[in-house]
Amino acid sequence: MKKILVANRGEIAIRVMKTARKMGIKTVAVYSEADRNAPHVRFADEAVCIGEAPSNKSYLSIEKIIKAAKKLNVDAIHPGYGFLSENADFAEKVEQNNIIFIGPKSNAIRIMGSKLAAKDAVRNYDIPMVPGVDRAVTDPKEAAEIAKEIGFPILIKASAGGGGKGMRIVESEKDVEEQMKRAISEATSAFGDGSVFVEKYITSPRHIEIQVLADSHGNILHFFERECSVQRRHQKVIEEAPSSILTPELRAKMGDAAIKVAKSCDYLGAGTVEFLVDENLNFYFLEMNTRLQVEHPVTELISGVDLVELQIKIARGEAIPFKQEDLKINGHALELRVYAEDPMNNFLPSVGNLSTYEIPVGNGIRVDNGFEEGMDIPIYYDPMLSKLITYGKTREEAIQLMIDAIDNYKIEGVFTTLPFGKFVCEHEAFRTGNFDTHFVKNYYTPKLLQKGLDQEAKIAALVGLTLYLEDQKKIRVPNSN
Repeated sequence: MKKILVANRGEIAIRVMKTARKMGIKTVAVYSEADRNAPHVRFADEAVCIGEAPSNKSYLSIEKIIKAAKKLNVDAIHPGYGFLSENADFAEKVEQNNIIFIGPKSNAIRIMGSKLAAKDAVRNYDIPMVPGVDRAVTDPKEAAEIAKEIGFPILIKASAGGGGKGMRIVESEKDVEEQMKRAISEATSAFGDGSVFVEKYITSPRHIEIQVLADSHGNILHFFERECSVQRRHQKVIEEAPSSILTPELRAKMGDAAIKVAKSCDYLGAGTVEFLVDENLNFYFLEMNTRLQVEHPVTELISGVDLVELQIKIARGEAIPFKQEDLKINGHALELRVYAEDPMNNFLPSVGNLSTYEIPVGNGIRVDNGFEEGMDIPIYYDPMLSKLITYGKTREEAIQLMIDAIDNYKIEGVFTTLPFGKFVCEHEAFRTGNFDTHFVKNYYTPKLLQKGLDQEAKIAALVGLTLYLEDQKKIRVPNSN
């Protein structure tokens, strides 16, 4: 494998290219017209424009990406995450053109891309599932009967869904019909598939996921868990590894379950198996993400591996070079997704120019970054600027490092989630580990964030005044009379 095309942009494109470079592999960047001057374009050995700014005319165009790959004689394509990373047709087309797809086979992507097909695949592996039905339901009366059987509240969920779309929590029978229609309509418009299913709603869940890697020699390993419970609009904002609630016994059980999920679809490469964990530490299979996750750096830091390097080696046909018992958790890592969003205004995207953009540096600080000072934030793509990751010997150390790193991350020109990240890290519920997926709903309001910012400004002003008065004392010349 001499040359890899990275079918992505921003921080993940650079992240993949860094490892490829370390392995002596040349890289090709693809870019849209809006990204002509983006850092990932300059970082690559070669770059090719694949179309206009909207992603459906560039980063989502299977034909254009494969055409570019063939023209530049690449050996493999890494899809990153988002865009085409979980598109089975793309993986299939790459394979058909005799190019290596750095990821699972198209069949595994298809199975795990449908929540119903995924449940069907793992049924014979004795993996705990949330009570409910694992088939499509279209009749509200049938949904109401199922709900009565498993007990309210229930969750109506799109089979092809993700990111909270096509998902409705229903508290009572009278609301079933209306919420079902809404879920079906939303799923149809978002995914072109209106299939929904019904399951028990776990009221105070933790969102825990297990990183797995499988090679073509029959080895499947898990790389421990990531805690992903701090979310807004069903999207993760802060992730950490390990989780503060898992015992070694529960970790081993969940790791074993994740390996079985990978076996169920003949998995290859890096993937993540997601679980819900209730207040009694019962865990339930949620879904499998058939790609590298945004939050993979926290796993890399606690396990001491480069997941992208292992992805590439597996794609080359190599075996994973160690055994499960060789892996140990070392220290604690935390990741904040730094979005160009306004946490004071319902986390709406914030568009503008990065008039100031200075990233923090230091021991235990890693920034996977895709932007630089002076750049505009494009309106066409996900508003994530970077991932801020901290690593310490203990959870407390990683949290404090994150607070310091946020303070030293200077961004002007757009609103970001940095103040929100600091709010979370300083909150008692987060610091004690006593939180669930409702953290934002239970503890966060823009007013509370503003209060914290005002307090910081007040302290800064007092410090400034004190320093000014001290300076005045030094400057004052004593009266000679």
